[in-house]
Amino acid sequence: MSEFHRVTERLSVSPQLQPGDLARAASEGFVRVVCNRPDSESPDQPSGAAMKAAAQAAGLEFVDLPFAGMPSAETADAVFAAVATSPGPVLAYCRSGTRSVTAWALGSLRAGDHDRESLVALAAGAGYDLSSVLPRTL
Repeated sequence: MSEFHRVTERLSVSPQLQPGDLARAASEGFVRVVCNRPDSESPDQPSGAAMKAAAQAAGLEFVDLPFAGMPSAETADAVFAAVATSPGPVLAYCRSGTRSVTAWALGSLRAGDHDRESLVALAAGAGYDLSSVLPRTL
């Protein structure tokens, strides 16, 4: 069972989820799941289609925004928007959670929603170090 790391009241991130984790996510109040992991990154990960079906069966919205490496500006903006427009808490996942929190933080920084220092602190509170990832200026 994957651990959910709370970043803000609206966003938590997680390492790779399994289909069975999605019913628990719904029971904990999440309403949307964002997948940042491309299919076939690892032979043991469930497919995006399997995760979407499990999310929908649990009553969760599913947003598929997979990417590898650092997110593009467009991807960061899309991840941020998926959180900002959600009617409730969002759970984003990738292999370790780092990709998800990084994309959201970059999108937040680009949108002017948080400054760099507060984003680094929010990520650190969830167990992720973004101090060397977030730019000092855009």
